[in-house]
Amino acid sequence: MDPAAQANKDLPTVVIVGRPNVGKSTLFNAILGQRRSIVGDEPGITRDRIAGTAEYNRRKFELIDTGGIIPDDNQLIPSQILKQARVALENAAWVVFVVDGRSELSSADLDLARMLRQLNKRVAVAVNKIDVPKREVLAAEFFRLGFPDVFPISAEHHGGIDTLLDHVTAEFPAGEPRAESVETARSIRVAIIGRPNVGKSTLLNAILGQERAIVSPIAGTTRDSVDESISIDGRDYTFVDTAGIRRKGKTKLMAEKLSVFMARRSIRMAHVAVLLIEAEEGPVALDATIGGYAHEEGRALIVAVNKWDLIPEKKRKDYERAIRDQFKFLEYAPILFLSAKNKTGVRRLLATIADCFASYEKRVSTGELNRFVETLTFEPDRRILYITQPSVRPPTFVLFMDKVRKLHFSTERFLINRLRERFGFQGTPIVLKVKSRHS
Repeated sequence: MDPAAQANKDLPTVVIVGRPNVGKSTLFNAILGQRRSIVGDEPGITRDRIAGTAEYNRRKFELIDTGGIIPDDNQLIPSQILKQARVALENAAWVVFVVDGRSELSSADLDLARMLRQLNKRVAVAVNKIDVPKREVLAAEFFRLGFPDVFPISAEHHGGIDTLLDHVTAEFPAGEPRAESVETARSIRVAIIGRPNVGKSTLLNAILGQERAIVSPIAGTTRDSVDESISIDGRDYTFVDTAGIRRKGKTKLMAEKLSVFMARRSIRMAHVAVLLIEAEEGPVALDATIGGYAHEEGRALIVAVNKWDLIPEKKRKDYERAIRDQFKFLEYAPILFLSAKNKTGVRRLLATIADCFASYEKRVSTGELNRFVETLTFEPDRRILYITQPSVRPPTFVLFMDKVRKLHFSTERFLINRLRERFGFQGTPIVLKVKSRHS
C-alpha cells in the first residue's frame, strides 16, 4: 500500500450521509476547504463516495461524502449508492447525518435514521440550511430522529460548522501538520478519461481489486471524479475515474456540465491520462476531442481499447491503423488492448503508465543535446546554434537559432521525431520553443 493510502487508513474516518439534495457535498467541500464534490440544485448529483483528508485544530481525519441515500429503493443506481455508503460506514468513527432544516422530517430521513441506529455508530445530526440565528429553533424537531447530538448549521455560509467539528473531532489525536512525503510527491497521478459508458469505472475497480466506483449500463453514472491511491510492485499511483465527457450540444443537465468541468480539471491535475475507447464502436471523433484535451494540457497519454475480448484478435493491426488515422496528433501515444471486465491487459497498462511517466519527467543533459544537434540536417538556410531543456512535464526544449522565425510544421515534426528516436520520450508530448541568438 502506498504511503498516502496507509496514512488515510490510520486516520479516524468521518462519513457524511443523508437523503438526496440536503447539502452533503456543500458541507464536505466546506470542511475540506476545496471543491472536490460537485454541488448543485439537482437531487442525486453525487453518486460515488468521494474522500479527502481534512484537518481541524491540528486533528486530521478522513472525510467521506456519500451519494444521497434512499433506503429500500431497488432501482439500480440508488441501490448501488447505498452499497457504496455501507462500505464507507463500516469503518466510520463518526457519522454526520445531514438533514434539511427548511423542510419537515421525511420518511426517508426516518428510514435512514433507523438504518444508522442498527450500525451502532456515533451519529451527529447536522440540520442544514439554518442561515440565520432565529431559524435555529427549527433544529429541535430533528431530535425525533433519536440521536442526542443535533447541530444547526449552514454549509453554504459555513455557519455552525466549527461547533459540529469541535464535537466530532474531540477525541481524535492531535499532531503537527504533516509535510508531504517524498514518496507521496512521487505518486503517479492518472486520469481515466473517455466518453460515457466505455468502462472507466470498471477499469478503476479492476486496477484496485475492489468495487470503488459505481458501475452500471446507464451512460453517465459517474459524475464526480473518484480518486484512489494504491501501490503496485513498489510504484505508487493515484487513479482518478472521471465523468464521461459528452459533446457540448449533448450536455444539458447542470450536473453533467459540472462533470465535464471536473473531468477537464482532473486532466490538468494528472501526470498521465488514459483515454479509454470502446472496442465494438471503434475510435470516433469525440474520442479524438477528449484526447485533444489531454494533449492541449501537455499530459502524457495512453490510448486503451476496452472490451477487446469482444473483437477477433486478427483485427488488431487494422484497429491500430484506424486509431492512428483518427488520432494523427497523438502519434506518440502507445495503444493498448484490454478487457476491464475480465481484468486482462491491466498489468501491462500499469507498466506502460510507469514508462510514460518516466518519459514525461525525463531530462537530457545539454551536452547530449548539442552532440545530437550536430548530427541533424534540415532547413538549408537555418542553423541550430544551441539547444537546452529548461523543463519537464512535458519535456520542453529551447532552440537558439541564427534566424528568428517560427519553425515550419514539417521541420518541427522532424525535430520531435529525431528526439524520440534518440532519447525515447514514449507517451509524452514534446514542446519546442525557438529563440534567436540575440534573445
